[in-house]
Amino acid sequence: MKGWPERGCVGCAMMTDQVAHPVHLNRRDTTLAFVSRAPQDDIVRYRAAMGWDDIPWYTLTDDFDADFGVDEWHGTNVFLREGGEIFRTYLIDGRGDEALGNTFAYLEITALGRQEDFEDSPAGYPQDPTYPQWWRHHDLYGS
Repeated sequence: MKGWPERGCVGCAMMTDQVAHPVHLNRRDTTLAFVSRAPQDDIVRYRAAMGWDDIPWYTLTDDFDADFGVDEWHGTNVFLREGGEIFRTYLIDGRGDEALGNTFAYLEITALGRQEDFEDSPAGYPQDPTYPQWWRHHDLYGS
């Protein structure tokens, strides 16, 4: 992974930055957790540096991600536990999980949108390559 162990995946970081406080989910008997192949010591350090103390992160040590179709990129899986059984009830990956983050929702309602090259923008307004070239870790944008 580019930049690891100092930096994690910029897409995963952007999605994590947009998570509301997990207590709201917990009140509905729902738990949010992130899974990475990074060693737990690196995850603990990186979570602290990025301010993600409220979100649990786990280290993956088997082929779970490949088994569920998210080994080359990222994905969002949803599971339901019923007694001793666990069922996958939802999967979205690639561009599909943008709806889960509020940055895109806010940009979509502005006059300039995402300012990506798939959109029609007024002449003279910047348009970056589509997803995820313009993203940065939140502490790397500058002032």
